[in-house]
Amino acid sequence: MSTANEIIATDSEFDLDAINSLPEFDAADYIKTEETFLAFVNDFFAEGDPAMIAEALGIAARAKGMTEIANRTGINRESLYKALRGNSQPRLDTIMKVLNAFGLKLVAQPILERTDNQLNL
Repeated sequence: MSTANEIIATDSEFDLDAINSLPEFDAADYIKTEETFLAFVNDFFAEGDPAMIAEALGIAARAKGMTEIANRTGINRESLYKALRGNSQPRLDTIMKVLNAFGLKLVAQPILERTDNQLNL
C-alpha cells in the first residue's frame, strides 16, 4: 500500500515542497465561541465512536487550554494528552472529569430510530 506522499511524489502535477510548506490544520484553532465548542463536541458524541469522542475532547481541551483543563480535572497535562487522542480508550471517569471541567454533563437520551438489537424501555 502506498502512502499519500508516495502517491503525490509520483504525480508531476503536484509540487510536494509547496504541499509540505502548508501550515498544519488544527481544528482547535477554529473553536472560538461557546456555540462552536458545543456543536463540535455534540457532533462527535452523536456519532458514537469512542475513539473519535476522545479525540474531539482532546481538540476541545486544546482549544480551551489543556493546562487549565488539567488543573480543573486533577489529571496531569501529559496524561490528558495521551487519554484524549485518536484511537485512545480513556476511562469513563476521565471523560466525566473533562466534561465537568468544560461545564458539561453526559445525559442519556432515547435513540429516535431504534434497531432490532436494542431493548425496549
